[in-house]
Amino acid sequence: MEDTNQGQAEKFFKEFGKKMDQFASELKDVGNRAEVDLQKKYEELKVAAQKIKKEIDKKERWQEVEASLKKAGEELEKAFKSAFKNKS
Repeated sequence: MEDTNQGQAEKFFKEFGKKMDQFASELKDVGNRAEVDLQKKYEELKVAAQKIKKEIDKKERWQEVEASLKKAGEELEKAFKSAFKNKS
C-alpha cells in the first residue's frame, strides 16, 4: 500500500512539474509579446511627441512673427500719421 501511495505522489508531482514547465513557457511567451507591444507603443509615443513638439515650435515661431508684424504695423501706422498729419 505504501508503494501505491508513493507512486501516486510521484505521478502527481511529475504531472505538476510538467504543468509548471508549460506555465513558465507560456508566461515567458506572454512576457515577450508584451515587451514587443510596449516597445511599439513607446515608438509611437515618441513619434507623436516629436510631431507635437514641431507643432509647438511652429506656433512659437508664428507668435514671434505675429508680434513682429504687429510691431511693424504700429510703426507703419505712426509713419502714415506722421506723413499725412495736418501741419497747421
